[in-house]
Amino acid sequence: MSSFKIFDVAGSGLAAESVRLNTVASNLANADSVSGDPTTVYRARHPVFEAVRAAVAGGLGSAAAGFAGSGADAASGAAVRVAGIVENTAPPVVRHDPGNPLADEQGNVYAPNVNVIEEMTDMISASRAYQNDVEVMNTSKDLMLATLKLGE
Repeated sequence: MSSFKIFDVAGSGLAAESVRLNTVASNLANADSVSGDPTTVYRARHPVFEAVRAAVAGGLGSAAAGFAGSGADAASGAAVRVAGIVENTAPPVVRHDPGNPLADEQGNVYAPNVNVIEEMTDMISASRAYQNDVEVMNTSKDLMLATLKLGE
């Protein structure tokens, strides 16, 4: 394996964690929104990661997004790609609020199924994985520079 593939693996991890952080931010931003119709209320979104081997996938080109922090095999050039973003299927929270202008005929409004504690935990986890991928890139760069200095 080329020494430069580690940058592809860590870079794909950065891209995947960026998607994860963006979905958490979207979930938190919409946590307090309400709707008068349970079918139109915001639903929590979560990215789905998929394992990919570079040899099978034909390389990790710039369009591939992945995650190197959980189970990626740097020796074989493997990574995890964002396969998609799915919506949570849990039902929305029903609140009785007859004074709300969005309330239905029974006086209910529907709140998103976003668990703020879970989202904050996911945000911390994604942030640390992102930091780890940055550290992998910095360490690899330092090792390559040290290797080049051996020839001086």
